[in-house]
Amino acid sequence: MASYNYSTTSSELSTPRSSSPASVNSRSSSTTISKRMSLSGRRMSGFNPMQSVDTSALEAQMKMAALDGLRGYAQDHYAVVKQYRTTDYVPKNQAGGYQIIREPAWNKGTSFSPDERISKNLTGLIPHVLESLETQCMRAMRMINSRGTNVDKYLYLSSLKANNTDLFYRLLIDNVEQLMPLVYTPTIGDVCLQYSTLYTRPEALYISIKQRKSIPTILRNWPYPNPSICVVTDGSRILGLGDLGVNGVGISIGKLALYTGAAGIHPEQTLPIVLDCGTANESNLRDPLYLGLRQKRVSPEVALEFMDEFMAAVKEVYPDMLVQFEDFETEKAFQYLERYKKEKCFNDDIQGTGAVVLAGYIGAVNLSGVPMEDQKLVFMGAGSAGVGVAKQVMEYYTRRGLSEQAARDKFYLVDTKGLVTRDRGDKLAAHKQIFARTDNNGHQFHTLEEVIEYVKPTALIGLTATFGVFTESVVRALKSSVDAGGLGRRPILFPLSNPLTKAECTFEQAITWTEGSVIFASGSPFSPFTMKSGDMINTFYPNQGNNVYVFPGLGLGAILAKASRVTDAMVYTSADALSGCLNREEIKMGLIYPKIERVRDASVVVAREVMKAARREGVSMLPEDTWVEWEEWGDVALTAWIKKQVYDPKW
Repeated sequence: MASYNYSTTSSELSTPRSSSPASVNSRSSSTTISKRMSLSGRRMSGFNPMQSVDTSALEAQMKMAALDGLRGYAQDHYAVVKQYRTTDYVPKNQAGGYQIIREPAWNKGTSFSPDERISKNLTGLIPHVLESLETQCMRAMRMINSRGTNVDKYLYLSSLKANNTDLFYRLLIDNVEQLMPLVYTPTIGDVCLQYSTLYTRPEALYISIKQRKSIPTILRNWPYPNPSICVVTDGSRILGLGDLGVNGVGISIGKLALYTGAAGIHPEQTLPIVLDCGTANESNLRDPLYLGLRQKRVSPEVALEFMDEFMAAVKEVYPDMLVQFEDFETEKAFQYLERYKKEKCFNDDIQGTGAVVLAGYIGAVNLSGVPMEDQKLVFMGAGSAGVGVAKQVMEYYTRRGLSEQAARDKFYLVDTKGLVTRDRGDKLAAHKQIFARTDNNGHQFHTLEEVIEYVKPTALIGLTATFGVFTESVVRALKSSVDAGGLGRRPILFPLSNPLTKAECTFEQAITWTEGSVIFASGSPFSPFTMKSGDMINTFYPNQGNNVYVFPGLGLGAILAKASRVTDAMVYTSADALSGCLNREEIKMGLIYPKIERVRDASVVVAREVMKAARREGVSMLPEDTWVEWEEWGDVALTAWIKKQVYDPKW
């Protein structure tokens, strides 16, 4: 900008005495201009033209635009990936040296025998020490216990699994109570939130909708032939965390680790999959490290086409593989389960959660002192898990002689708008309609407190993913409604949301607010709670209604029975079998689920009963002669056979 200097020296200033009219006018004009320019100069020197502009917002927009490499493309056609060679893997009996050490399924670490070290060219590649598997586990546990956060512990376990599969699973099986919360919930929620940042190596199949015409090729690229089970998610509703997109793949990975650890399905027979359809998560879209498609999630119609293509490709490439759907948003979860019900698949959020809660509910009813005819249940949460659980528990009543309508009348579902009724004035989602009330006489109940006052329930089930929604007033009102029915009655309270930060209430709160009378089960683990009452000190033990009690055994049973599909009767049977797995000590402790360290024992029982149900349903493809032998010798023979099939890492 040009600068202008205006002289104010005395020689240039005129006085009135010496001035002519013309000079006065000239001087006056000059002085006015000088003042105006001086004021303007002062204003311009303090003026910032960008002061009113939100530069941070502009910068964020520019970064988003730079990240969006798909902007402006209208994709109506999809190319087919053509691979011109197959992957040649070295057979185990021909491998040596680092080929052995770097293959986690073959690596034994420091437990290779002297003969193996010579025959496999391992001399000098590992320390000159011969250790047992137990010693290696001891070292690994010391490493885990030295880590400061659960995510750090997860990362160490993930690294261990990537280096030595047998060591990882031996460690998990022998320390399941301590390690299961690290491998799956609640830690896996934090891992999924950070997956794109924590990523170091591929552990799954990542199937992008951009390559939807190449799904068979992608499936064939999995290095282990003929997997028996896959867990597939699209990341649209991960736990209570919402849409995480491709970051949700951690759920598939963690869940399959439990299929192996809790039921003994061989790790080489498991396949984690994420379907990348974009994401509605703005944080992911803004994250320069996000590993998924940087686009908004596709419409439900396009997602359905993609799922059809995926299921067709699975049937083509791995026709014997069981498909478990995981963490799809509610509407899609119900739609896919209904659409593919004749295929070899099930949904753990709907059916697995329903079965494990049903198993706990069967035990809770037995302990509650409330007759079956007096039982009434309020469900806080009417999504896929809530409705799935309600349908499973409803079957408990129909199998005990109640009509379907009489059984349904025991259930009251509550969502964010209050009690679900037919005349509430909003359009109910299809899955909610089965339990929508018609006997409310036009009255609407907008809060949980109002519903409890109206219903007088004996059981309260929480699947809201909202921390603290079971307040003291709510829990005390539940207890009061149960106490009003007579002496010796106990309320049933199941805050089932995961992770712990989403639990509807804590175990300590439930015990305190009910004076210890509550029958409690949660989705995530709580510690025992000791409470003093007068001179008495009582320790109360929480139950964890974790799906791990059901889905591993259900999957194992379906696989071993060679079931052509998973029937409702097989799912119900898994719950009924679990409810009968308690031993004497667990019964005396007032538990309704086995201790978590006995989960593999429970899975064998669940698998056995699921296999028998598959046989009764006519969906088991096992040879007739095999069943004839088991039917002659009974559970002892079948149980022994199952135990021979399961993976139990030992050297």
